[in-house]
Amino acid sequence: MNLRKIRIILATVFFIGITLLFLDFTGALHQWLGWMAKVQFLPAVLALNAVVIILLVALTLIFGRIYCSVICPLGVFQDVIAWLHNKRKRNRYTYSPAISWLRNTMLAVLIVAFITGIGSIVALLAPYSSYGRIATNLFQPIWMLGNNALAALAERIDSYAFYDTEVWLRSLPTFIIALVTFIVVVFLAWKGGRTYCNTICPVGTVLGFLSRFSWFKVRFDVDKCRDCGLCTKNCKASCIDFKNHSVDYSRCVVCGNCVDKCKFGALRYAPGKLSSKSKNKSNADNDNKSSEANTSEPDTSRRAFLLASAMVTTAALAQEKKKVDGGLAPIEEKAIPQRHTPITPPGSLSAQNMARHCTGCQLCVAECPNEVLRPSTDWQHLMQPTMSYERGYCRPECIRCSQVCPTGAIKPIDEADKVSTKIGHAVWVKKNCLPLTDGVECGNCARHCPAGAIEMVPSDPNDEKSPKIPAVDEDYCIGCGACENLCPVRPFPAIYVEGCEQHSTV
Repeated sequence: MNLRKIRIILATVFFIGITLLFLDFTGALHQWLGWMAKVQFLPAVLALNAVVIILLVALTLIFGRIYCSVICPLGVFQDVIAWLHNKRKRNRYTYSPAISWLRNTMLAVLIVAFITGIGSIVALLAPYSSYGRIATNLFQPIWMLGNNALAALAERIDSYAFYDTEVWLRSLPTFIIALVTFIVVVFLAWKGGRTYCNTICPVGTVLGFLSRFSWFKVRFDVDKCRDCGLCTKNCKASCIDFKNHSVDYSRCVVCGNCVDKCKFGALRYAPGKLSSKSKNKSNADNDNKSSEANTSEPDTSRRAFLLASAMVTTAALAQEKKKVDGGLAPIEEKAIPQRHTPITPPGSLSAQNMARHCTGCQLCVAECPNEVLRPSTDWQHLMQPTMSYERGYCRPECIRCSQVCPTGAIKPIDEADKVSTKIGHAVWVKKNCLPLTDGVECGNCARHCPAGAIEMVPSDPNDEKSPKIPAVDEDYCIGCGACENLCPVRPFPAIYVEGCEQHSTV
């Protein structure tokens, strides 16, 4: 079995596995596929996962940039698009020099954004997270609609193999960003193969530097080369200069296309150096220097991605409103309260920790069974998960988001940790409370508080028969949002949760 076939098999396994991980809204596949998210390069760096980082670095130093063509889902997605175009037009690629200034600039922007805590920039540039947003916002709704169709069919034969789930838009800005990313990546891959990987992706830049020193490389045997150019015409990374018999190893993703297409055996993926009997040995010197020699003017067609990125940053639109139908009569929409401090999931420790470690991949959002997590619309934390309780509340027994997070933005916790972690506190709004506005008994918030932090007390301390109103004991409140979610007042509830900047233990 040749290099190309091995690469395709491994890439297919990783791509399907990671895609299913984002599509799965039941959480059943995480036990089997969760490790695929944790071996992604940038999430491993943010999680300080030394084992994975050392493994990926060693893999690159031995085999080259196989991470980009096997493990990275966005890289494999580009290969799929390029393959579809190649079915129409073969031998369509040409050699082009590396745009080193752009690659280094994008890497510098990522580092500065990470140091300064601008999570939205980190999220935009992270390749794994970019694919995660595409899968969650574009592919998962289609997957869920298919599930609902099967659920409808199963219901007709009294089967409960499938259950219906609601498809809803969690965040309009994040959806727009995912759609623009999808269009840009598809366009660049359709036109130029690995243009995104070798001009924008900061992970590709880091691994490209390491791959210059890899042990295994695609090497020319100049004695066998007939200068037919098939290797260059089939190199989707545009990194093979057949005229000078050189390969830019900083951009080569070891796809194996060139080796497979060479009819004369002039290219081999091998360790060490290939000898040349009749020609000079300048090619051996080019192994580690070819990428440094490519310093000509950039290809203006590759600036399309920058224009699209500028469009993305203007997508801070208001989060879409939810439509609620009681089944018998229309019910007024429940509005999102104005919170001074956002609520972050238990295990995230603080909003600051979330901002520094989250890449906005949407995996936790996609797998939240209570529909509590949704992407933030704040420009500095754009696409990072925040909590709101219009559709549900954070149930004490649910710890799924902490189990799936690959970056350490949400630390793993157990159920005991969950019920003792204070992520916010309930705030009572007197002017909205039904006992005072309508003169009717309620107490919904107190009856459903799992922490027992709410007690109904007389509104007039001197009159036991006065309407009873909720009194919140902040020492016991954990901010789960059951009170806010189950408050019958519309549009704004009479009690809502204000987030804690730093989580604590009750």
